[in-house]
Amino acid sequence: MDKLIELASTIVSGAFIAFLATWLTNRSRNRQEQQAEIGALRVQADAMTVAVAELQGAAAANRLLWEGPAERARSFLLAVLAFAGGAARARIAGGTDNLSGLVGLGQAAELLSWDRRATKQTVAAVREPLARAAAAAAPLMRYPDPAVAATTEQLLGACGDVENTAQLETALEAFGQAVRAATAPRLSWWARRRGVPAE
Repeated sequence: MDKLIELASTIVSGAFIAFLATWLTNRSRNRQEQQAEIGALRVQADAMTVAVAELQGAAAANRLLWEGPAERARSFLLAVLAFAGGAARARIAGGTDNLSGLVGLGQAAELLSWDRRATKQTVAAVREPLARAAAAAAPLMRYPDPAVAATTEQLLGACGDVENTAQLETALEAFGQAVRAATAPRLSWWARRRGVPAE
């Protein structure tokens, strides 16, 4: 009988140890998977934030280079000078008033055409950061946390209207809050029950 009791206690303690080892292994594996998922989300969120910052920089450079009042005045002054120079050359060559005016208009139109092409090339430079933002948003829009997916979609929509800086800043802030909430440490059942704040 003593042998039977000893065998039963050995089996029970072995089963308890096996159960405990399995539980600890599963818990450790789940925690590692959770940490890997959080790390991947942080990397993807950083890529999205950098892409949005590049887009904002390209848009700001475009505004500074081509859209300010000083730049518009510069373009107007250059067009007037081109008109006057072309008209003067035509007049010196013996052209009539009408002919010299037409030559001047042609010179001004050529200059404004070049200026417009340069403006469009600068605006096209926004296309690359916008494509990077879209590429960074793709995995985030499929993320299981609905707040991350929704705010990513809103941020990408705001990137389409990069001139509306207030909307873009608001969307970027909401995206950051959703990512911070998704990457915050998750409390154990016991800590939640006791009401311990996350570290």
